[in-house]
Amino acid sequence: MKKDLTEEIVLPEGVEAEITDRKVSVKSNNVVNERFFNYSISMKKDDGKIILSEKKATKREKNQLMSAKAHILNMIKGLKEKYVYKLQICTIHFPVTTTIDKGEFVVKNFLGEIKPRKLKLKPGVEVKVEKEIITVSSHNKELAGQTAADIECLTKIKSRDRRVFQDGIFIVQRP
Repeated sequence: MKKDLTEEIVLPEGVEAEITDRKVSVKSNNVVNERFFNYSISMKKDDGKIILSEKKATKREKNQLMSAKAHILNMIKGLKEKYVYKLQICTIHFPVTTTIDKGEFVVKNFLGEIKPRKLKLKPGVEVKVEKEIITVSSHNKELAGQTAADIECLTKIKSRDRRVFQDGIFIVQRP
């Protein structure tokens, strides 16, 4: 059954929003979060609110509307505090060295490999390495989560028994 759906997001004090076509950007205190929505729902800004609406919405449009609302709320939350992911380096067979060089995350000596494994870091993400703990933080939840997942996939073991070779970098804390 098709219904008219409307959702309102109230902007907190000090937060400004701008909507152009399907791109939503929110900013506060020199921090800007932007996202492009490839949804068919209509978005507009009105008196300190973002209004998401769809006329004669089906299940698909309702899902899109609620997903857009959740993304925008995450963008607003990210303006005030950073999203932090923590990863732990687990080594049993070979000691692993991790460094950050010129915008790249580098893992050396993983399973005794000569060639280092590298990951190009996305702009807007901070990565810190402190002994066995890697901290990934960003104001954008999607960037922080994707970078943490990429680091974890960087040390994925494919051709060995996971019960024996338990080396790798694993996410241990999510926001």
